[in-house]
Amino acid sequence: MDAPIRHLTLPLSEQEARGLKLAEIVTVTGAVFTGRSRLHIRAIEEGIVPPIDFAQVNCFFHVGPVMRQANDEWEIVSIEPTSSIRFERYGAEVVRKLGLRTLIGKTTMGPATAAALAEVGGVYLTKIGICGNQLAPQVTRVREVHFLEELGKTEATWVFEVERFGPFFVAIDACGNSYFEELDESVRAQLPQVERQLGVSEDFRYTNVNAGCEDQ
Repeated sequence: MDAPIRHLTLPLSEQEARGLKLAEIVTVTGAVFTGRSRLHIRAIEEGIVPPIDFAQVNCFFHVGPVMRQANDEWEIVSIEPTSSIRFERYGAEVVRKLGLRTLIGKTTMGPATAAALAEVGGVYLTKIGICGNQLAPQVTRVREVHFLEELGKTEATWVFEVERFGPFFVAIDACGNSYFEELDESVRAQLPQVERQLGVSEDFRYTNVNAGCEDQ
């Protein structure tokens, strides 16, 4: 049986965010803003943020969209989410600085961002089995763009209006619990039993792919 999809309206309230369960499948409808590395770096190191009302547009979509201009209007070619874990260095500070309640991306984020989401009452959503070409038609309007000339189309901050955008699943909930961290712990706990069933000796050691790289 397919898991039910919960349809959310942005911006999420803290109560709504704290009511979402880990691994719950959702879509979102409302306004989202985009950003990648430059947004994180500028916001934290330079104090430069897009002129957006983050109380109303507080869903941050980790993406560098492929855009094209036709008849003085912007069209989306593709909006494939980018890997969020690479923003972990600044993720927690951005969440706190902008008061974000919803992050959307790919893969996961680390413990610092999870802790920040728990503080503000926010969630991290990640993609499941969808690609950027499937998400693009769910954008109903390109509302505005900031820092386009300065940063270019990929790193600029776009504000999109989306409808039933997704589906995504809750990878970090508003209590700071992480789906992938819990999954990893479960796998590690079961690994000894699996190794015994496969006849792997207790003194077997897996190859350390980073061995010898410390001094490089």
